[in-house]
Amino acid sequence: MLLQRQIIYLLRTVTQPERDTVMQLRRKISKIAAIMLSAAMIGAFGTAGYYSGKLPDKVRSENGRTLKIAEYPEISCCGYPVSDGSSASDHVTLSIFGAIPVKYVEVCEEETPVYAASGMPFGIKLLMKGVMVTGTADVEAENGEKVCPAEDAGIEKGDIICLADGVEVLSNEKLQSIISGSGGNKISLRIDRGGREFTTELQPVYSGRSGSWRGGMWVRDSIAGIGTMTFINKKTGSFAGLGHPICDADTGELVPVSSGEAVPVEVSGTKRGEKGIPGELLGTFRRGEKLGDLSVNKESGVYGRLSPETLDDLEIKEYPLGYRQDIKRGDAEIYTTIKGSKPKSYSIEIEDVDYNSDDSAKNMVIRITDPELLEATGGIVQGMSGSPVIQDGKLIGAVTHVFVADPTRGYAIFAENMASELER
Repeated sequence: MLLQRQIIYLLRTVTQPERDTVMQLRRKISKIAAIMLSAAMIGAFGTAGYYSGKLPDKVRSENGRTLKIAEYPEISCCGYPVSDGSSASDHVTLSIFGAIPVKYVEVCEEETPVYAASGMPFGIKLLMKGVMVTGTADVEAENGEKVCPAEDAGIEKGDIICLADGVEVLSNEKLQSIISGSGGNKISLRIDRGGREFTTELQPVYSGRSGSWRGGMWVRDSIAGIGTMTFINKKTGSFAGLGHPICDADTGELVPVSSGEAVPVEVSGTKRGEKGIPGELLGTFRRGEKLGDLSVNKESGVYGRLSPETLDDLEIKEYPLGYRQDIKRGDAEIYTTIKGSKPKSYSIEIEDVDYNSDDSAKNMVIRITDPELLEATGGIVQGMSGSPVIQDGKLIGAVTHVFVADPTRGYAIFAENMASELER
């Protein structure tokens, strides 16, 4: 304003050439001001776009708690929650310093659950819901011709055979018995392929070598391994573990569960991880003992229920669930077991948090910083999947994957993803 008054005064007192010069100066100043204002607006909208891409579209939150994003303290709620009337959730606008709106976010409020963080190793025994085809092979017929009945029937690696001639198939032996006793007649098979079911007919071939009718495929009905239990609802006995699904080693397909057991494990040691060579926990199942039942195998982990006896013996600390927006880069800890059966706390660093990650098992990047754990294992090893992650007194996640090129680093899942499945 002062500058404009000075220009107007000059225009009243100067000659025509001088007045033209002043007018040019005035236009330049106006142009510069416009450019600066435009740059500021572009910067503001660019910043808003950056935050919009980083912030989640939907969050769970504690009842009555103001929504805050731990990693971005400059982000706050602008206004009051607004319900769309179609669900129990509300919507809020997140803004930068309460001034520049950046995202409209759905908020589902609830009473924050409390879980016992485990870190205990456990053995996994799963019986599949059907039998999984792990491969196909030619059968040499009596005339010397090599054929593959499974391939001719359109059966593929990874298919789940649920029924054979209307009979439920829950074991390799059962399927083999049906094929062997077919007398060469076609067998109707009910197949599950990635959730899509269809029926096909298998024409068994008589093998001169084995002296029996064969189907030309390899199948698997069960799977076993070692993992880490993540957390337990002490009121119900339900538990979550691994943080990622159990998949068949040959097909890579998620294993459908008919029934399963969680059994105690004694960790005898570790095979240390090196760059390019993943390490692993070494342990054995305790014979004749059982922790509980396994019933669900999902993208976010395995789930089951502990026996009353196991639940009564638990002496582990409980933590409130930490939601994704509570997590920030920096120091944290994991509970895991590298010797015996008792978990211990080890320090880690959270290097990155992907609030909007669609991959349910790869929401955070973590790095092992604890000298003792690094010395013993080299970082994250197979069998540590499911080790709970604690930050600021909250259960926020679980270890899921190791970076083969750098075993000190890996992925972790949000604990809320596992909790959502556990409480269904």
